[in-house]
Amino acid sequence: MASPLPLSDKQLRSIRESFSARVSVWHGSVRSGKTIASLLAFLLSVRRAPATGLILLCGRSLQTIERNIIEPLQDPGLFGSDVTSEIRHTRGATVASIMGRTVHLIGASDARAEGRLRGATASLAYIDETTLVPEPFFVQLLARLSVPGARLLCTTNPDSPAHWLKAQYLDRADELDLAQWHFKLADNPSLSEAYVAALSAEYTGLWRRRMIAGEWVVAEGSIYSMWDEQRHVVNDVPELLRTWVGVDYGTVNPFAAVLLGLGVDGRLYAVSEWRHDSRAAHRQMTDAQYSRAVREWLSERNDVQPEWTFVDPSAASFSTQLWADGHPNIARGDNSVLDGIRSVSNALEAGALLVHRSCAGLLQEFPSYVWDDAAAARGEDRPVKIGDHSLDALRYAVHSTAHEWRHLLTQAA
Repeated sequence: MASPLPLSDKQLRSIRESFSARVSVWHGSVRSGKTIASLLAFLLSVRRAPATGLILLCGRSLQTIERNIIEPLQDPGLFGSDVTSEIRHTRGATVASIMGRTVHLIGASDARAEGRLRGATASLAYIDETTLVPEPFFVQLLARLSVPGARLLCTTNPDSPAHWLKAQYLDRADELDLAQWHFKLADNPSLSEAYVAALSAEYTGLWRRRMIAGEWVVAEGSIYSMWDEQRHVVNDVPELLRTWVGVDYGTVNPFAAVLLGLGVDGRLYAVSEWRHDSRAAHRQMTDAQYSRAVREWLSERNDVQPEWTFVDPSAASFSTQLWADGHPNIARGDNSVLDGIRSVSNALEAGALLVHRSCAGLLQEFPSYVWDDAAAARGEDRPVKIGDHSLDALRYAVHSTAHEWRHLLTQAA
């Protein structure tokens, strides 16, 4: 069995060596070839797996398993039509047929997921993006691999050096029956120089070190360390081609709405913001009052017709109020915090996101937004949840529209 794509010596070596270890971990930068190598090793392992014991495919969710594992396995450009013809799966189903064997798909989004493994006996398992599954699930899975010769294959991008996978397993590889391989972009022979340059432009700071250099580095200090008021704050905004709104809802905490626009110069602009701090004003507002205030704020700009308003997903009642008041195109904001921070960071670093000087909340919050040191010590990347309301509103708008503007990263100065 061979991939139609060229394989590097490291990829081939990792496949061979994986059969000599109980646990095999491919880690490193994005698009470095680790996934292709691990999936080839998995396919070969399915053919050799003992007849007894379950075969498991695990990941953050069923959807990510389908996207990151099943779909690549069904791509003849990656594995050839002779292999893809033996991969059968109905979208949404929790089982698949791979190389004639029944394979069970298990999502592990929280600590309760480990209960899905209890009572199971497995001979082979594969985990996609291992740092994103809960540690209790990983520990339980190892216990379930009890058939003689049972093996676990894992892939992941780097995370914090204090993450449980790094601290409890990778750093103790010599004490465990564990093999690991660290991959960099240079280890993938199928990538062109132009693609590598474009991919590198999509990451900055912490994420460039993790996703491009493949380093296990801690999140510390200022989150938006690239923020420079002289570089990112403007007094004027050009004509806007498109606009969106992000809303961070608060009753006791501040309520913030940010208008994001795409200018004719090909840059994103935080054009304006509306905030209400009930503590400072000594007055709380109802959903109806917030809805009216936001609509009046937008009406002050006769040229603005937001395509979408992305609302804090926890604020269902406010979204309902906006809808009842006839506000068009309301959507739940994408609240993937770390991915959203990365989107804002990348846009700032590339000079593709600028902020109008009137956005007082953003100007105050950008310099003081920091990582939580206590969480970092536990291997978690988490911001300190203080003074982030305008930033959250901006993040909802920026990240929820990332597919619309990501191409700007390679165009902006």
